[in-house]
Amino acid sequence: MADDEVAARVAAELKVAVGRIARRLRQAHAVGESTLSEVSVLARLDREGPAAPGVLADNERVRPQAMATTLAGLEQRGLVTRAPDPADGRRVVMTLTDAGRAVVLDRRSASVQRLARAIEAGFTAAERDRLAAALPLLDRLADRL
Repeated sequence: MADDEVAARVAAELKVAVGRIARRLRQAHAVGESTLSEVSVLARLDREGPAAPGVLADNERVRPQAMATTLAGLEQRGLVTRAPDPADGRRVVMTLTDAGRAVVLDRRSASVQRLARAIEAGFTAAERDRLAAALPLLDRLADRL
């Protein structure tokens, strides 16, 4: 099999597997909880610090209008705050609140615990090592998309 055929097969199977994992994790959360888009924005603010809405939209690869809607909902619930940009008072930056940080930690904790239970119960030690060894490759792949 040619390299491009192998890459296409791996890509197709990886897309299906990652999609299934994401769907299963999404389905585990109760109705009314933060959406994946909201949690992604909260997690980004937690990791990277305050950011302008346009920067968040670019980084999340969504339209500015969609980001504005997401941020408005988060702000209304007290999970983020809006403040003038210290470098340019005409712009605003969004900052994670303590309540927003708690949502990130709770959501991360629940998802991580669910994944950890599945890995512990369903994989041998050698398989767990193989999963761990693949993580840097998956991270690098995400950076290239």
